[in-house]
Amino acid sequence: MSSLPLLRWGFMLSLAAVALAFLLRPDLKHNINNHAHAILQHSFSSSSSEDQTYCYEGVRTSHAPGSEAVSSSVTCFNVHDGKFTSVFTPLETDSVIVSPGHAYPGFWDGHGHLLQYGEFLHSVNLFGSKSFDEVRSRVTDYVDTHPGAGGRDEWVRGVGWDQMALGEMPTADMLEAEPRLQGLYIMLDRVDVHCIWVSKAVLSLLPADLPDVPGGEIVRHPGMGVFCDNAMEMVTAVWPRPGAEKKKEYVRSAMKDLHSVGLVGMHDAGVTPRELSLYEEMATTEGDGWSLRVYAMIECAERNTFCPEAVQKVETDNGMLHVRSVKLFADGALGSWGSAMLEPYSDRPDTTGSLLVNASTLTALTNSWAAAGYQVNIHAIGDRANRLAIDAFESTLKNLCPSTPGNEQDLRACQLENYRFRIEHSQIIHPSDQVRMRDLGVIPSVQPTHATSDSAYAGLRLGVERLQKEAYRMQSIWDLGPVLGSDFPVEPANPFAGIYAAVTRRRPDTGVAGPPGSNGGWCVDEALEFSQALAGFTEAPARGAFLEGSAGRIQPGFWADWIVLESKLEDISVDEVRNVKVKETWVGGRKVFDRE
Repeated sequence: MSSLPLLRWGFMLSLAAVALAFLLRPDLKHNINNHAHAILQHSFSSSSSEDQTYCYEGVRTSHAPGSEAVSSSVTCFNVHDGKFTSVFTPLETDSVIVSPGHAYPGFWDGHGHLLQYGEFLHSVNLFGSKSFDEVRSRVTDYVDTHPGAGGRDEWVRGVGWDQMALGEMPTADMLEAEPRLQGLYIMLDRVDVHCIWVSKAVLSLLPADLPDVPGGEIVRHPGMGVFCDNAMEMVTAVWPRPGAEKKKEYVRSAMKDLHSVGLVGMHDAGVTPRELSLYEEMATTEGDGWSLRVYAMIECAERNTFCPEAVQKVETDNGMLHVRSVKLFADGALGSWGSAMLEPYSDRPDTTGSLLVNASTLTALTNSWAAAGYQVNIHAIGDRANRLAIDAFESTLKNLCPSTPGNEQDLRACQLENYRFRIEHSQIIHPSDQVRMRDLGVIPSVQPTHATSDSAYAGLRLGVERLQKEAYRMQSIWDLGPVLGSDFPVEPANPFAGIYAAVTRRRPDTGVAGPPGSNGGWCVDEALEFSQALAGFTEAPARGAFLEGSAGRIQPGFWADWIVLESKLEDISVDEVRNVKVKETWVGGRKVFDRE
């Protein structure tokens, strides 16, 4: 007798034993379901010619509002070779084992930083620090528990400080106030990672007379120690970067953590050619710990350049890594007054922020990358930066989209079919440019928690009129199909925090809005509906990465990526959303996280 009939007999006997136990002990239902489900998986996985069947209390197949794919009665699906093969509701006469919980399409983060997140998990967490004493205490605790940290070859790294909370811009001398930190090499990222704060030991590696840097700022008051945007490069040039094995450790740590909050995929917003080579090696090497789907955006070794000879398009057979887009940078961040604005900042009328690249170069780069077949995604936060990004897209589309005499170009149709240009962050957009985005079909990539985190000071930076007409759009640009994400490690990676922020316009960590007088939610006219927010973390990222036929739904032919929750999301109150815990996460039909 062949091995397959034997396995089937064994499977049937096991189910019979389970049924008998259930009749005798109804209280064993939960454990029996888990056990029988494990038997079912093992049985089907023993033969590559058969599907694996998974049944839950409920299965939501799509998050798109009004989608015909949504069915409250669906409870089962089959998986074969890492893809869904069927989604169905069993007949009463069918013998299926229902596992506890509710299955949903796995979440994607539309804008994060994988390697940096892994490094953050292995560094000093400064988020929420409210004084310099607290910063020094956290850094000291890290040094005490990490022998060798702070040496010339292993700098202390950290992220999360904010001068708005600390009261003033930090300096190198402020770190020296703690004797145990004196002489150590320390580099700490601001909360938005657009500035770094370094120690005196790091400053000693730089020339004594540092010139100003176009597109960046060396903060000289109240003292030296902080470098922003393009000025950061002079520091990172002398930083001993981690080697390949350390980076692999960061990647594995990051993926494991991201799975715990229900993420099955992400858009990695800026990966250098060297890091892309490491990604491809890990994604195609069995047992190297690569378990998350990654849609990576190329960032040349020298930012804002054209480097096609250093990279290549990638689409792995297992669907775990895709490289077909590039990341360009137009400006800095709002919190450090680095966003490029059309008019001066309301709280700093001496500046309109910083452009990291001039308009002609941005347009030329966009045209060159698009002509080479790459999607172009431009970081733009301020309204001036967003305008220049739209200018670059429009110019490129006019150059590359076909036209015939007497037949005007349909730039929107051409762009959505072939290019899908994106603006990463899309935070402050002039009303006239919002119309242009719609006319061209430019995709906004939005991080809902940025709105709630920035709410404490955005009004100060922008003033009432810009805040009301330009800033942190979501509902008013929903028809553009915004891709939602978090920008981790700048914000928490948990997509439920993003969903909560999108729906309530309140901070997910506290449940309230930032500035006084907005406890009901900040700029609530721009809040999303619950189903919109869910789609923004599933189907929208798939479409924004040309993966709408493979990701974001529980549907035949799609990758078998799903999460399991204890309760139906539709049955809980909106205030409970920020506290939802993921029970299981599955990628390609393989369980990558189990809370139990």
